[in-house]
Amino acid sequence: MAGPRITRVFGAVNIGSFRISAIVAGISETGDMIVLGSGHRASQGIKRGYVTDMTAATYAVRDAIDRAERMANTSVQKVWIGCSGAGLASRIDQFDAEIGGRRIEQEDIDQLLVSARDVIQPDGRMVLHAQPAQYRLDGAHGVVDPKGLHAERLGVDIHVMLADGAPIRNLTEAVQSAHLEVEAVVGSPIAAGQACLSPEERDLGVALVEFGAEVTNVAIYSGGMLTDMIPIPMGSADITDAIASAFGIRRFQAERLKCVNGSAIASPTDHREMIPVNAPGEEGVGPIARHADEKNRIPRAELIGVITGQLGALMEEVSKALKAMRFSGQRGQQVVFTGGGAELVGLADFAQAALGKPVRIGRVPQLSGLAEAHVKPGFSTLAGLVLYAADDPVDIRSLGKSHQKTVKYSGLGVVGRVVSALKEYF
Repeated sequence: MAGPRITRVFGAVNIGSFRISAIVAGISETGDMIVLGSGHRASQGIKRGYVTDMTAATYAVRDAIDRAERMANTSVQKVWIGCSGAGLASRIDQFDAEIGGRRIEQEDIDQLLVSARDVIQPDGRMVLHAQPAQYRLDGAHGVVDPKGLHAERLGVDIHVMLADGAPIRNLTEAVQSAHLEVEAVVGSPIAAGQACLSPEERDLGVALVEFGAEVTNVAIYSGGMLTDMIPIPMGSADITDAIASAFGIRRFQAERLKCVNGSAIASPTDHREMIPVNAPGEEGVGPIARHADEKNRIPRAELIGVITGQLGALMEEVSKALKAMRFSGQRGQQVVFTGGGAELVGLADFAQAALGKPVRIGRVPQLSGLAEAHVKPGFSTLAGLVLYAADDPVDIRSLGKSHQKTVKYSGLGVVGRVVSALKEYF
């Protein structure tokens, strides 16, 4: 039996420091999203979100998208890119215009957004997003669609995501060298929030901690939009390195210990449990661990001690970031952890105790066709990229030239528009 007909196909690539993942998805004629294929591979040429080797990064991007395309049995020419480094910063710019108490039409909204472009001052940085987050009508805030309402003044909050220009150009070039066009570069806190947070959480106020391999982004959502963010140059790879250093072993051995036997919560029996440093069948690979027994086993308590020591340092930085962004009080309660580092056993309990706030793990939503291996917090940004792309978000910088002329309407409204049209076309 034939599946639903796909009317639109798009692709996305999340460029992380630990893995590069890709997805090909489609929108069916009934409006449902269907994942056609997804794939990932180890990251190359990327360090803390920055391209450090163009050739290696290009190869890794091409390999990841090839895997997704083979599963999907279709190819894509354009992709949305997820970016977690490059000096990401977020802010809200506001713009207001006089309406004169009349009914708001779509033309008024379009004109407001075009005029709002002038308030964006990137200060030498690159603007990734400039999107209307919510509207204001006189004293009313949080208006989603003001069309058809009356107001004396109409205002808009523009969410602006900034990044350093050169690193973004490097990311873009790495993807273009893999024979792909770049639809847009999306800040990973935007994509991860799309995947992991409910509309109600984004409205009430929530902190989203994207715990990546080498970068941890702490973002604040409030009033339905991302309002602020602070990047921390630490991640789960630092835990791996600490394990490798503590026991004098290779990184691949340390990564396996962290993922298979690691935990953020200690138990009374950990000191009695000896865990093998190597996987079954690889007993002779790599050096003998420091403090290991004759079978190259280490006490689990020592492993967990190294992990919790690194996690404690990270939580201190997360707490500082939350305080700097004034995430406290009634609207500063829920914290959501996502990203590959959030897959560590017991992380939610550890973070809740360290931060003094309720913590949950943000997981990938149920998307039709998504491979089971990719239904993990480590792929939340990837899933969020296609959800973001499917929403077809408005960027005020790309609005048509037909709206660029500024016209102020009086209370006559319709008469003013007719006179304006006559002047423009005649």
